[in-house]
Amino acid sequence: MIMKSTLKIAALVLAFAGLSYSAKAQTTPTTTSTTTTNGGIRYSIGVETGIPIGDFKDSHKWNLGGSVQADIPVAQQLFVTVNAGFNNFFGKTVAGIDVPNIQLIPVKAGLKFFPVQNFYVQGEAGAAFLLNKDVYNDKSTAFVWAPQVGVQFPVSANGNFIDAGIRYESTSNFVSNINSKAQFLGLRLAYGF
Repeated sequence: MIMKSTLKIAALVLAFAGLSYSAKAQTTPTTTSTTTTNGGIRYSIGVETGIPIGDFKDSHKWNLGGSVQADIPVAQQLFVTVNAGFNNFFGKTVAGIDVPNIQLIPVKAGLKFFPVQNFYVQGEAGAAFLLNKDVYNDKSTAFVWAPQVGVQFPVSANGNFIDAGIRYESTSNFVSNINSKAQFLGLRLAYGF
């Protein structure tokens, strides 16, 4: 049920992104504080969820977490991002054995670019810290990277916005010589100010 809801929300975000792009192509260029450097640093706090992919889906069902992000303007419609969060990946029961949850704190930095008003592409990389180290005793830190697309909807005249983004996120292996990557398709829904 959660997976179906996540996919429906993801489809809506992509539909809004397409509408935003087509509306931009038919109007004269305008700017808002959500896509330019006029408003200074922007902060957002959000809820994240996703579905594991690749080999990771064999042992885990879905994830739930949250994050805070700062967008620092560097040029017209270009921001440096700094993001920190928490993700809990819920384990499955495989062959009668309960797979433990995996709890990660990803810390990432990257770039966010608005090719058209309110629609962005973003790429981030950093480190994911494993909280429950008893799950994997080889490594407690892994490289993480995440490309993302999304839409920001202005909700007030003072620059507040809703940020809805879809991303692919992957870590390097937590255990040497074993495929222990945490890979998922995720949705972030955040309130920005």
